[in-house]
Amino acid sequence: MDIARPDLKKKRRRRIAIGTGVGVLVLAVLAFAVSRLKPAAPPVDRSTIWTDTVKRGPLIRQVRSSTGSLVPREDSIELIPAQSDATVVRIRVLPGTPVTPKTVIMDLADPQLEQQLLNARLALKAAAADYKSLRATLESSLMDKKTSAAQVSTDYAQDQLQAETDKQLYNLGVISGLTYQKSKRTAEQLTTQHQLSQQQLDLNRHGIEVQLASQKTKIEQAQALVALYEKQVSALQVHSTIAGTLVPLATPVQAGQHITAGTSVAEVIQRDKLKAALQIAETQARDIQLGQPAAIDTHNGTIPGHVTRIDPSVVNGTRTVDVELDGPLPAGAVPQLSVDGTIDLERMHDVLFVGRPALGNENSTLSLFRIDADGKNATRVPVKVGRASVNEIQVIEGLKEGDTVILSDMSRYDNADRIRLE
Repeated sequence: MDIARPDLKKKRRRRIAIGTGVGVLVLAVLAFAVSRLKPAAPPVDRSTIWTDTVKRGPLIRQVRSSTGSLVPREDSIELIPAQSDATVVRIRVLPGTPVTPKTVIMDLADPQLEQQLLNARLALKAAAADYKSLRATLESSLMDKKTSAAQVSTDYAQDQLQAETDKQLYNLGVISGLTYQKSKRTAEQLTTQHQLSQQQLDLNRHGIEVQLASQKTKIEQAQALVALYEKQVSALQVHSTIAGTLVPLATPVQAGQHITAGTSVAEVIQRDKLKAALQIAETQARDIQLGQPAAIDTHNGTIPGHVTRIDPSVVNGTRTVDVELDGPLPAGAVPQLSVDGTIDLERMHDVLFVGRPALGNENSTLSLFRIDADGKNATRVPVKVGRASVNEIQVIEGLKEGDTVILSDMSRYDNADRIRLE
């Protein structure tokens, strides 16, 4: 017969309760330990990243433009306008052709202008004939005045001599006082007439000069008009005043087209007088100053230069910076040729610097991965940077000389503080 043992049941329940409690405690400890574990560092293919080592030394701050072009300098452009309303009858030279001052670029026609020139020449001949006729008339009139004055002068001289003679005879008592007084009065009257005749002769000469000068002005006006029409007729054969290359107009003219005076019919530039026009981002252009050195890459050689103008206006976020070239142009350099340009802003001495990260602006704090000493891992560190150049940036805090950092875009690892390099 079985004997009831209630104490054994109690012991079994106690062991089960203790075992369950211990299991729960172990599970809780394991769960807490797992929660405290850090996630594994994500792997990164070493061949896909770009790194650089922090260095100390001189740093040249630069800005670069990859959207520049060669353009003519202001003193190398000649825009040729039509001198009068005309019709294009023949185009002799096409854009791209070298021209000289002797090269006829195109022929224009203006029959009305040629008729105006003929009329102006006839008017000039008429004015010259009128001048000669007037001068002959005035000289004839002056001659009559001179004859009258000469007669008065002769009478004046004779009466003066007679008066002197009568004075001496009177003093000797040969003639009476009445005779002497009469001779004296006659001499005085002729003296007055002589003075008036000379004054009248002077006025007549002055009047002749005024009339001839007036008529001569008409001749000069006619000559100027003839010269103007001759210049306009000569300009019907379009020439350049400089040696250069004919370039396309924004609105080219065609044979048979009627154009008005002042319309541009041709443009010539001198190929050896080009400058570089660089498009610089507005945020980078603020530090550019006139005279700063530059280097222009034509993809067929690099030319030194210096900044000569900074456009004050902003277009599509950029400003135009003109660079005058200080060296000879390479072969094949033509207007509108695409070029790259680099401008030196300043030279900084004994600074800590590193390659410019893919993401990061100057005067800010960046988050970069610094490669550990074992070269197998990289740790995220804050880096305070200062002024930037095209390819380098100044390091102020967070790195030391010799540190190697990752410069590639690591935004995909923003949630990781460490990465594993493979």
